[in-house]
Amino acid sequence: MADYGTVRTTGIGAQTQAIDEGLRAHMNKVYGTMSVGMLITFAAAWALSGMAVTDAPTQYQIGADKYLTDLGVALYASPLKWVVMFAPLAFVFGFSAMINRMSAATAQLVFYTFAAVMGISISSIFIVFTGQSIAQIFLVTSIAFAGLSLWGYTTKKDISGWGSFLIMGVIGLIVASIVNIFLASPAIMYAVSIIGVLIFAGLTAYDTQKIKNTYIAHASHGDQEWLGKAAIMGALNLYLDFINMFMFLLQLLGSRE
Repeated sequence: MADYGTVRTTGIGAQTQAIDEGLRAHMNKVYGTMSVGMLITFAAAWALSGMAVTDAPTQYQIGADKYLTDLGVALYASPLKWVVMFAPLAFVFGFSAMINRMSAATAQLVFYTFAAVMGISISSIFIVFTGQSIAQIFLVTSIAFAGLSLWGYTTKKDISGWGSFLIMGVIGLIVASIVNIFLASPAIMYAVSIIGVLIFAGLTAYDTQKIKNTYIAHASHGDQEWLGKAAIMGALNLYLDFINMFMFLLQLLGSRE
């Protein structure tokens, strides 16, 4: 892994300045792309939040005075719910496998499409949790994410060794979450949520440092197309860290309708 301090001390004059400026521009693109993706996700989720109504009951009741609309029934009470649930996961695997064949512009468009699909997938939070609770947890997640990402960017400690451990943890979370779909155990859900927050907190710092070091290692090559796609993949990784940390915190601390 490239060490930023080494690059800076061995570089001189204009070369060092160019790396500094390029890194800032690269990180700005990563955070900017991620932010647009977040806006698309929550816009899509909010657009579907009207699937629960109180004045036009359909065939599916979800509360004392609350019913799903026909679209809500299709998304959450039919076999289509499995497609909605697992579509983002399939999207991520497909995107990661095919990004090398895409142009940077196409990769960015695919990322924004994925963000919209994710919004559809998590839209039920507006039915399950109170709006105030969602806003509060989003704020808490934003503050935590900013602090963790800043630490990952500025620390001189090499945390690349965290990668394997954290990825194994993510795989374990996926398996446990799928199993708990059928078990519906509150204890398992609680444990998964706590571990999930910790894992994605670690991944936020790890991914930020990885994005930074990847840029430094390849900046001298001058391949702008590759760097453009690297920025989008970095945005995807940080986006997933934020969304997952938010969802796990919501499960732990959110107030339900």
